[in-house]
Amino acid sequence: MSPETSPVAPKPRSRRGLAPFGLAATLGLAAVVANGIWSRQASEARLKEWTDIQAVPTVSVVSPSTGANKTSLDLPGRLEAYSRAPIYARVGGFLKAYYVDIGAPVKAGQLLAEIEAPDLDQQLLQAKASLASAQAAEQLATVTAGRWQQLGGANTVSRQTVDEKTGDLTVKQALTKAAQAAVDRLEVLSAFKRITAPFDGIVTTRNTDVGALINAESSAGLALFVISDIEKLRLNVSVPQNFVPAVKLNTNVQITVPEYPGKVYKGVVEASARAVDAQTGTTRMQVVVDNASGELMPGAFANTRIELPSSMKSLAIPSGALIFDRNGLRVATVDANGKVILKPITIARDLGQIVEIGSGLTAQDRVIDSPPDGLSDGDSVRVVDTAKPAAVR
Repeated sequence: MSPETSPVAPKPRSRRGLAPFGLAATLGLAAVVANGIWSRQASEARLKEWTDIQAVPTVSVVSPSTGANKTSLDLPGRLEAYSRAPIYARVGGFLKAYYVDIGAPVKAGQLLAEIEAPDLDQQLLQAKASLASAQAAEQLATVTAGRWQQLGGANTVSRQTVDEKTGDLTVKQALTKAAQAAVDRLEVLSAFKRITAPFDGIVTTRNTDVGALINAESSAGLALFVISDIEKLRLNVSVPQNFVPAVKLNTNVQITVPEYPGKVYKGVVEASARAVDAQTGTTRMQVVVDNASGELMPGAFANTRIELPSSMKSLAIPSGALIFDRNGLRVATVDANGKVILKPITIARDLGQIVEIGSGLTAQDRVIDSPPDGLSDGDSVRVVDTAKPAAVR
């Protein structure tokens, strides 16, 4: 091959040309590594910060209520007539007639029914006959004693005989009084053949009919009539023992009944049993209800709401804020630095969802509502919400 046609050999590259490229690659790789290390460290720092934040309990706090805690006590009750008289027969016989029925208004002394008592009528006739006989014997004894006393004054007869005639007169007088008493008793019983109302009211029960056999003084059976005064009604309620001191006499009571929804009747606490039933732990109290309208019925079920007096000195908190453990009853509070302070307290009154605190808290304390388990003094917490002051509706 001639020199003119032979290929030209490539020239070798200089190492000085490759050096800048290697340095740039090295620096880039170092930057990537450094950036990765920095990113990992930043992620670890953020994770640690998030973990530390999550380790601090999140709580909501409530401020104790310093106002009057108005509360009420809702109890069931049973309405009763203020005056109620079951009427039984005092004489035996048969019912001749009755003149009133259930629901009829009656006045005191009004005739309700009449009883036929032929046995009693014959007993009265016999007693009157015995009285007449005794009166006749007494008259004869009076005349005889007078005559013998005259003879004794003239010393015609012995003194013993005069005394015997005088004593016989005394016996006859006593027999007359006994016969008169028997007549009076039977006449009084005869008056009970007419059954009358003892007071103004209405007939709430009738358990007899014309011709029915009447047993005298049988209070073990059904009453012939029941008269009830419903101008005023009694309402008996059983108040739990811990609320008894708060329910004073003359306390106002709101009363509702199912048949008149939305309508409220007013009553007043009139009497208290002043004793606790050992079986139920309650005290029976009597409420008087004005029923001039006649809408309320004796024997009906009623709901009562008793307004309890408020305690201005007591602070109220939710019952869920209480902590009870081996150290006693406490609440958890949060200071200005977000640290927990456990304070021992005493309860003045338990109102269910709300409790009134007797001691241990101030109105400025921030109480943790529903504290998590395991809180101790000095623990850090994060407050996310501040609830409204506790109050009882």
